[in-house]
Amino acid sequence: MRALVLAGGAGSRLRPLTDTRPKPLVPLLGDPFAAGLLSRLAEAGCDRATFLVGADAAPFADLVGIGAERGVTVDVATEERPLDTAGAARRALAGQRSGPVLVANGDILTDLDLDALVSAHVERGAVATLALTRVEDTSAYGVVVTDDGGEVRAFVEKPPPGTVEADTINAGTYVLDPDALAVFPGDGPLSFEREVFPGLLDRGARLLGQVSGAHFADLGTPARYRAGHAAVLAGRCRWPHGQGMAVEAGLARHATAEVAADARLEAPVTLGRGVRVGAGAALRDVVALPGAVVGAGAVLEGCVLGEGAVVGEGAVLRGDVVLGDGARVPAGDRREGLVRLPEA
Repeated sequence: MRALVLAGGAGSRLRPLTDTRPKPLVPLLGDPFAAGLLSRLAEAGCDRATFLVGADAAPFADLVGIGAERGVTVDVATEERPLDTAGAARRALAGQRSGPVLVANGDILTDLDLDALVSAHVERGAVATLALTRVEDTSAYGVVVTDDGGEVRAFVEKPPPGTVEADTINAGTYVLDPDALAVFPGDGPLSFEREVFPGLLDRGARLLGQVSGAHFADLGTPARYRAGHAAVLAGRCRWPHGQGMAVEAGLARHATAEVAADARLEAPVTLGRGVRVGAGAALRDVVALPGAVVGAGAVLEGCVLGEGAVVGEGAVLRGDVVLGDGARVPAGDRREGLVRLPEA
């Protein structure tokens, strides 16, 4: 089975972490997010994964070897101009005759049962099957209305709460027949949400919606990125841990991380390879990427530290502070609120 991974977004809301890597390669629990996703795809029976990226394939080159370790052949497809969520998928599937095809987003953290989603698609003979999740406030989402048998009957864009009975929304994971996109001619931008799924429904195609109680969350902002770590560490989401990462009581720590005996770590905290935490430092709700250094007596709450970032002794960082790779905070400095260093 083939998988398509939508990975062409700029990741601007996650800057400065995405200044030095594409969003799907930002680490989650020690490995690039895409590496964990490849493990999940392999578990579901995928033996080939195509990453649909922007104009530059070079940053994704390491995924070829990572995929091989998991039994998945990885290739990377570029686009000379943005093709929206489905344009690159249409191009990748041109000429493919066998299926089904699993489509996943490169920035959505989920422990959805992918195998069950694919099985339902095949057994019911659907052209497309959408994973759905429930929300309390439908006004910020496109709602997918299904009948009692799970067949999609309508798409309603951002209805006020209570105006439609359905509370299920598109969760960003799909299964497609390989020719599902062939009915949309051309080679330009194409949207799954605005054009493909409504268009298939208008043509009378069978679309299924599978409601799941699995964890679904995008990692597109610093707060959501930290929340993704917290969800995995608290056991609310099953996700592969990177090699060398030990997880216990809401704390994840690489075997090479060094933490002073009197430093205080309050969950959730993730310390990557080679991270150093000095004497008397206090960390809460922190993700520190490889090589980051926290000086003695520093206080960090609600922070992400990029690779090799350094927080000076006695510094205080609170409230959505994000340090890019190699950024430095002077000793005794104080930062609060949404702060990004270097400045975006």
